[in-house]
Amino acid sequence: MRKYAGSWCKINMIEAAAVLSEIRKNGATHVVGIPDNGSRALYRMLWTDPDIRVVSVTREGEAFALAAGLFLGGARPTVLIQNTGFYDSGDAFRGTVVNMAIPLVMIMGYRGYETMSGAGTADTAATFFEPVLKAWDVPCYVMRSSSDSRLISAAFSRSGADSLPVAVIYPGEMR
Repeated sequence: MRKYAGSWCKINMIEAAAVLSEIRKNGATHVVGIPDNGSRALYRMLWTDPDIRVVSVTREGEAFALAAGLFLGGARPTVLIQNTGFYDSGDAFRGTVVNMAIPLVMIMGYRGYETMSGAGTADTAATFFEPVLKAWDVPCYVMRSSSDSRLISAAFSRSGADSLPVAVIYPGEMR
């Protein structure tokens, strides 16, 4: 069991195929981001998917600028990055997606989540994550298991209805 936002929960591996299915179901045309250990299984599937184009970037801030441009050009992008990259991309996120009211679903790995169990030193990559999302008024859904992948559809609905970015975060690694 792991501590999460004041409660205890178990981390389950999330099936990358379930996540990809939800991304497809919602008509995403592009996935923009940087592969990491947590998302590598999903990226492997995306690289062979004939209907979704993967756009790799060198910095996460580029992901938000590219996603905004894709949206303005008529595409339906999704950003796939890790929480630490989200921190690094703050100004690009604010200056494009937030200020331009781009409806964007962000799927983000929750690096450091395992250290929040209360034993030892917690990784600030995790302890800062949800407070940062809350401070920036970013609605957030947490996928803890493959069955939670349906939250991606909820994020797409909310993002489109409110014309704002919405985060779907997941601890651990996809398989």
